Amino acid sequence: MRRTLPPAVLAVVLAVAVMTLQALLLPLFAGPAANAAPRDLPVVVAGPAPAVAAFTSKIETMSPGAFEVTAVADADAADAAVLDREAYAAFILSPTGVTLHTASAAAPAVANLFNAVAAQLGAGSGMPVTVTDLAPLSADDPHGGGFAAGFFPLVITSMLAAIALYFAVAGFAARVIGLFAFAALSGAAGATVLQSWLGVIGGDWWPVAGVIALLTLAISAAVHGLASVAGPRGIGLGAVLILLVGNALGAVGAAPELLPQPWGEFGQWLPIGAGATLLRSAAWFGGSGGGAAAWVLASWALAGLALLGVAWLGRKEQVEPDDAEAHEAARRLGATVTA
Repeated sequence: MRRTLPPAVLAVVLAVAVMTLQALLLPLFAGPAANAAPRDLPVVVAGPAPAVAAFTSKIETMSPGAFEVTAVADADAADAAVLDREAYAAFILSPTGVTLHTASAAAPAVANLFNAVAAQLGAGSGMPVTVTDLAPLSADDPHGGGFAAGFFPLVITSMLAAIALYFAVAGFAARVIGLFAFAALSGAAGATVLQSWLGVIGGDWWPVAGVIALLTLAISAAVHGLASVAGPRGIGLGAVLILLVGNALGAVGAAPELLPQPWGEFGQWLPIGAGATLLRSAAWFGGSGGGAAAWVLASWALAGLALLGVAWLGRKEQVEPDDAEAHEAARRLGATVTA
């Protein structure tokens, strides 16, 4: 006989459980934000070799451990590194002074950090450092807040679509069709609203729509796959891993290198972090620097669909013996009646 806890005891158990969750979530969200700082931010320097060596030593002394400096052949190579998302900024050294090339679309917080470094260098040398933004944000979203705020409705609706399909739709094929239909429609609607209407995302419409579709498919398929094999507990697991952990470590409004490591890197293996990186690459950099993120999203989507298939096959194997037993029982009943 199943025993139930007294109401007062159950209330205390629930309070302790929620308090424990709170205790885990507080450092998960507050910790990365409180400890945000530049850590090995990739930056390139171009210019005469002696000047590059002296400049590298200077900025590394200014902020130990903040930058990972690489020397490149010339200004063109430096700009290529920034536009290919291999570096966040490039310092160009010449006899007339220093020029800083940034890409605020890659990470507004990092661009602001390098602007502060440029101001500090200019104040120390008495010669202002010229700053050029190679990939500026949209004029309708100059600080990048619209990109970050508009990103999360894509995540929430993807989870809602997964949950709705799980409870309302039966059948493997129907659920797969629903997931792909949602992803395609979400990509089209998301690109139209964020790019064509609000103007917070740059680039061409088709690549942006494709990235949003892949992002929403990755999240919805993963949550739906977990629900298919584990029921409501799978939904809870998906919410914790994708939404809570992914949100805290995704660095949507910052950069992975600003978070404590290895958590910043780990966040890029989750759909939110990978999705933000890939969407920035598609919107402002012609897809450069988004290859790894695309593979991460595709892997989440395929894993979710695989879980859905495993759950469907498991149910099919359970149903078939039941059907066989029902047919055998009917045969025996018919034989008895005939006799």
